[in-house]
Amino acid sequence: MAYYDNIIEIEPNLDGAELRFGIVMSRFNVDVGEGLLGACTAELCKHGVKESNLLLVTVPGALEIPVALQKMALSDQFDAMIALGSVIRGETYHFEVVSNESTSGLTNVALDLGIPIANGILTTETEDQAIARMSRKGADVARVAIEMANLLTVLGEMEQ
Repeated sequence: MAYYDNIIEIEPNLDGAELRFGIVMSRFNVDVGEGLLGACTAELCKHGVKESNLLLVTVPGALEIPVALQKMALSDQFDAMIALGSVIRGETYHFEVVSNESTSGLTNVALDLGIPIANGILTTETEDQAIARMSRKGADVARVAIEMANLLTVLGEMEQ
């Protein structure tokens, strides 16, 4: 913790050595999903997360991710969850529905169950945009999941 004019700040903690993560990946646009997954798991391991502390579940599409995360979160086996997938705009309104509802579902699960969920569901205009973003986004959500798991642990300790 650092002090600024009598304000206590909880510093970001990216030590993942003792953390457990549930990952749900959409199989729709699977090449992008696997790119996200590769970058995510590499970053998790870089920060000390053991592969044995990861559980990967795949689902058909982005709309199915929240319910899988919810069931996994209810098991109380994970410190944080990660959602991975890709929604690419088509010619119909379906893009907006899937993008909005999957994101809303993630938020609801996180808030209802008090578990951090890092949103790695890309929403892009084209497959090329998704491919260009998958490595960075995969690594970003790994760091978000670690940081938020550690933060909620500290905040939980403060309640006691």
